[in-house]
Amino acid sequence: MRTHTNPLAAVRNLGILAHVDAGKTTVTERILYLTGATHRRGEVHDGTTVTDFDPQERDRGITIFAAAVSCAWDGHRVNLIDTPGHVDFADEVERSLRVLDGAVAVFDAVAGVEPQSESVWRQADRHGVPRIAFVNKLDRAGADLDAAVASIRERLHPAPLVVQWPIGTEDGFRGLVDLVRMRALTWTDGGDLVVGEVPGELLEEAVRRRRVLEEAVAELHAGALEEFCARSTLSPRSLAGALRDLTLTGDGVVVLAGSAYRDRGVEPLLDAVVAYLPSPLDVPAVRGTGEGDGQERPADPAAPFAGLVFKVNATPTGRLTCLRVYSGTIEKGDTVWDPGARRTERVGRIVRVMADRHVPLERAVAGDIVAVVGLKSARAGSTLCAPDAPIVLEPPGVADPVVSVAVEAVRSLDTDRLATALARLAEEDPSLVVRTDPETGQTVLSGLGELHLEVALERMRRDHGLDVNAGAPRVTYRETVLRGVSGLVFRHVKQDGGAGQFAHVVLDVEPLGPEAGFEFRSAVVGGRVPQEYVRAVEAGCHEALTQGPLGGHPVTGLRVTLTDGATHVKDSSDTAFRTAGRLGLREALRACALGLLEPVAEVTVTVPEAAVGGVLGDLAARRGRVTASAARAGSAVVTATVPLAELFGYATRLRSRTQGRGTFTARPVGYAPAPASTPAPAPARRR
Repeated sequence: MRTHTNPLAAVRNLGILAHVDAGKTTVTERILYLTGATHRRGEVHDGTTVTDFDPQERDRGITIFAAAVSCAWDGHRVNLIDTPGHVDFADEVERSLRVLDGAVAVFDAVAGVEPQSESVWRQADRHGVPRIAFVNKLDRAGADLDAAVASIRERLHPAPLVVQWPIGTEDGFRGLVDLVRMRALTWTDGGDLVVGEVPGELLEEAVRRRRVLEEAVAELHAGALEEFCARSTLSPRSLAGALRDLTLTGDGVVVLAGSAYRDRGVEPLLDAVVAYLPSPLDVPAVRGTGEGDGQERPADPAAPFAGLVFKVNATPTGRLTCLRVYSGTIEKGDTVWDPGARRTERVGRIVRVMADRHVPLERAVAGDIVAVVGLKSARAGSTLCAPDAPIVLEPPGVADPVVSVAVEAVRSLDTDRLATALARLAEEDPSLVVRTDPETGQTVLSGLGELHLEVALERMRRDHGLDVNAGAPRVTYRETVLRGVSGLVFRHVKQDGGAGQFAHVVLDVEPLGPEAGFEFRSAVVGGRVPQEYVRAVEAGCHEALTQGPLGGHPVTGLRVTLTDGATHVKDSSDTAFRTAGRLGLREALRACALGLLEPVAEVTVTVPEAAVGGVLGDLAARRGRVTASAARAGSAVVTATVPLAELFGYATRLRSRTQGRGTFTARPVGYAPAPASTPAPAPARRR
């Protein structure tokens, strides 16, 4: 049974997740202020926040780069990562979630669940990260806690367990009723918390809402149900224990509320982080691939060291490698093994990160999130481990880029510096891909969106002093099979002295639809193609799919079946069948009817009601398909699916149509068939 005698029980590793402008950076700043980590309140609009320290973040007023900070509350160490809310930087969220134990999802009390809040919630679902919810901005006009909770229930499908009720509405919001302990929490104009009894005029409603909370918890928690049936109520201790259990299992989501900007609700949020979110001891031991008993590592400082790199920063003082220590202990001067690079590295220094400030440490133990100076080869996703106990941890996924621009240095003398700058950008951000077009010789930079590329180009100008020209953005197309082919015979024979190459394959190709990927199966009978050669054919097919016959784009949405084949007693080999699979599928694709797929995005546009007509017309002109519309506090919210290629420059167009009052968000949702009139542009292919 775990107790707080183990120091790891007093550690919380959490992220702040939200849609852009929901207030998560302000929540982070108030947490740092209340815990004494900072001595003044940072404000986004003033450019004085700790976590948004990059000049571009302060200029744009949004979080672009995930920033790690650390603070202490109620005897607990809280390691916190403030993540971006813009869809173009979703990969930063993905890498952060990979190393976090819990999260606080921040929602706007007026807007409720917004598109990117839904996206980051799904990301947390994939990683199994327990969450609590914080409904922010209760002081705004139109704020409605019940409506926000309803949107959480309807769009995210958890069981929201509301543990607070606001005292006052909109501009009159001054505190909260704590439904677990049945007390009133109010804040003075100076931000001081006052704890008292529930006001008489709110007592009846508070009792009713406490009853609703108890019933919801009893439905989900067996121990709470037993006590509820026996006593018709739950004690504060039992209720809090059940809420923690439901949070850890993901069966329920504790919902808190407040206004971070007005310093209301942050102290109970911190209390909830400590009470409900997991410590490193509460999450399963990390698993990987290794030798012997090295496949699982518990959160134990005495175990062999294992850590995962989730971020790399090039700073003026050197290369900073951020990592989560999952097991063991790492000390300054230690030698660690990087199994991906197949080399050892020496740890120069260890620091605790406070955004752009660093606190030196002598060591880091299991459960810590720290940064290391002195590593040469580690990249985001790299495993670091003890040389005598190798293990490889699962790296975070990297999203495929969807937008590309050609870049070149203004001065030819800067060409080498441009290559160095691009390599450093790609090293820090794996979702940026740099490649050279073999036909034009152009250097092509690809990323997750227009803003993503804008930020990367601006970093080259600011950080590296480079003047760069960038071409028009291009989207990444796909090709798909519309009509397949059966019984295509391909024979690969090569004889050039010595052992030759022989492979005979018969392939069927059939369409699966644009949303599907690639499937391979074998229907060979009688052992005419041995199993090891079947795997080689599949590998060759994967290679063939990197460039389709329409325009050299990746091919998707098809099933390939190996139906027959033949071997030669001497000349058949893995290499021969891999080549036959690659060349045979390319020939089969040329015989198929193919179609072009273009990336599409779900766009949510918020505009004044008077401007709806013009906005709908503009979306139609961009080949948009409206899927939903709603009225919200004097504004209209329109949701549409629009080809990503049609969204370039849309922000400027929307501002001009709405006199600067319209806003929109977009998130990629996959690929859809492109119109027949769409040309098949030759992509910038990899060498």
